[in-house]
Amino acid sequence: MLLQKLVEPYLEQRPYCVLVRAALQRMLSRERLDQLFQDQSVRQYERTLLFSTLIELMSLVVTRVEPSVLAAYRGMREVLGVSDEAVYQKLRKVELPTSEAMVRDSFTQASGVLRQLRGEAVPWLRGKRVKILDGNYLSATERRIAELRTLSAAPLPGRALVVWDQGTRLIENVVLTEHGQANERSLLGQVLETVRPGEVWIGDRSFCTMDFLLGLKDAQAQFVIRHHGWLTGIPQGKRRFLGRNALEEKVWEQALTIRQGRRRMRVRRITIRLTEPTREGDTELHILTNLTQREASAARVAELYGRRWTIEVVFLELQTALSCEVETLGYPRAALFAFCVALMLQNTFSMLQSVLGCVHGVEAVEKEVSGVLLAQEVRKTYDGMMVQVAPEHWEELSSLSLPKYAAMLKNFAKRLRLERYRKTPRGPKKPPPQKKPYRNGHHASTFKILALRKPDM
Repeated sequence: MLLQKLVEPYLEQRPYCVLVRAALQRMLSRERLDQLFQDQSVRQYERTLLFSTLIELMSLVVTRVEPSVLAAYRGMREVLGVSDEAVYQKLRKVELPTSEAMVRDSFTQASGVLRQLRGEAVPWLRGKRVKILDGNYLSATERRIAELRTLSAAPLPGRALVVWDQGTRLIENVVLTEHGQANERSLLGQVLETVRPGEVWIGDRSFCTMDFLLGLKDAQAQFVIRHHGWLTGIPQGKRRFLGRNALEEKVWEQALTIRQGRRRMRVRRITIRLTEPTREGDTELHILTNLTQREASAARVAELYGRRWTIEVVFLELQTALSCEVETLGYPRAALFAFCVALMLQNTFSMLQSVLGCVHGVEAVEKEVSGVLLAQEVRKTYDGMMVQVAPEHWEELSSLSLPKYAAMLKNFAKRLRLERYRKTPRGPKKPPPQKKPYRNGHHASTFKILALRKPDM
């Protein structure tokens, strides 16, 4: 295999960068992505600029290899074969179903590798597939569009509902809207179309609607969702105190019949009295579930809801390791396309994280390896590696069967030494000392202050 010989110096010094490029070769397969575009597009069409090339360009921006779309365009001008304005016009018109399908395709590709390596996580509930649903609105963009320049309000380019799969630790699906102020509940109907029997869906109180809960039940799925106050319920019997959870918080359970109009549904309501109030000042959490007591005790239900924050960690990684929100892309479809490219790359890196776990141990990778250091290696090495090892040499990976491809990733992962990417844990933050006024106003000379320091004895 010629590629193995060409990348040998990088496998010795920068193995993670080789892993990333090998993963992207399959994830960004031109034939598959261009076919996806043909299957999903309604009004948009391809001529010189292919959809796969557009994704490749945006991936350079999302991974911060290039600082902007224009900089990425200049580096790929000969490959693109079109003007920079043509690129921007293409970005503005990427249809939302195409962006959504791109994320689902990345999940299919990454989960296939994990199945080959048996790298799926132990399920949180035996025999159940757990999904976490959360909403994310894209941050305000710069006011580069003429209509936004005189607007004092922050311009929001869109909103998304993201579905995270616990077994694979991958983002399975995304539902998009161009309306930045849209209510998350308006997208729940599209989420219900993807629900399968035997799944357990975890979500915050934003998703506590009668339509959504009944939709999950009708799809033979189950839920662990925080109770929203506007959804009324009739208590059935007395509330039973069940003791304390691992955080020494008191836990109660009570049967509840929730209703909206003529529709009714019987659920379990788990109540947790918090040791510390939430940011909104709530001292109790009420969680609704249709899991039976045999499937999950009250304490287990509370623990499952607490793990909902796992998806917040994913969003944090998107913001720190990747540039998922490109401030210069003001047009909604362009901004949402960039966000979906970031989700696709997040799936790529999550897949590689699982590959490393198969080789070095899941616990060691999760606790010791710094994602920031891994991302820094990619940014520093990727461009130089691609100059020395031309793109055509990576093409041979596209023809590998899935078992051989997965085995190759595992062999590459064995070359990585965890100590090079070890996290640097810090101690607990100390409260800042109280500030005192300075006699000479608002500014001080560091030199004069240090001159007053007592000399070491």
